[in-house]
Amino acid sequence: MKSQMDELRGIVMRAGSRWTPTGLPRVAMVRSEGCADQVYEPMLHFVLQGSKSLSIGDRNLRFDEATYFVVPVHVPATGGVQSDGDDQPYLAVSLALDPTIIANLIAEMHETGTPSPTGFAVSAATPELIDAWLRMMRLINRPAEARMLAATIEREILFRVLIGPQGDKLREVACADSKLAQVRPAITWLRDHYAEAIRSEPLAAMTGMSVAAFYRHFKSVTSMAPIQYQKQLRLLKARRLLLFETHNVGSIAHMVGYESASQFSREYTRLFGMPPGRDAARFRVAATANDYVPVQQAVG
Repeated sequence: MKSQMDELRGIVMRAGSRWTPTGLPRVAMVRSEGCADQVYEPMLHFVLQGSKSLSIGDRNLRFDEATYFVVPVHVPATGGVQSDGDDQPYLAVSLALDPTIIANLIAEMHETGTPSPTGFAVSAATPELIDAWLRMMRLINRPAEARMLAATIEREILFRVLIGPQGDKLREVACADSKLAQVRPAITWLRDHYAEAIRSEPLAAMTGMSVAAFYRHFKSVTSMAPIQYQKQLRLLKARRLLLFETHNVGSIAHMVGYESASQFSREYTRLFGMPPGRDAARFRVAATANDYVPVQQAVG
């Protein structure tokens, strides 16, 4: 298994400090990830070297090398990556989740029933999962083989996860009757309208649930209440505007939905550890020194 991990790391060392397309459908890789604060898209994330810490709602998680995690829904998260220096940077690969592929695979496995959200978690990669990832990544420079084999290996990777401890997270993505499917319209609305005021009743109505059931299901899927989800979306968007636009703090607070600049500054400081102006200045210095590139667009 060590030789397989070493080969995987060698392949991913060619990636950049943001998620780099591989030319393989839905597969990306990253080296020395610049920033872990972002809205994560539905994906399977496999850490090859270094570690990552994430806070998702009320859950604090740490992912070390040879571990993986499944993100079944768009979810805002904050955190950071750790490495052992330039010669051993943080390395990871990801597979964007396609609900149709997962649903077809589950049907072929003759599985029935509705999965229950199990919360975000960390799992050790099995030798079989590592082997499948290695065979996938070897296809990067073999386009003829990739056309014939990538889809088959993708199904194998998903199968290995489905039969493992995070299988229910994948099932949530594909199951039309899952709690995730029920709350997905509200999640989509919040992502599209994060700067608007929210009310419980219309959000619950989008899902066909009572307000109490909606709140319960939403938190079981995202690990946070709807208002907390919206707040993190706003603050992540504000951070991108601070780092890459020329607006002042007051203007940005208004753009992301805050009526009070002081409230915005307090909540920004609580989430990111320092006031927005000082945070922006720190990142601009880092960008000049390290050619920082954002990992992904946070919102919209």
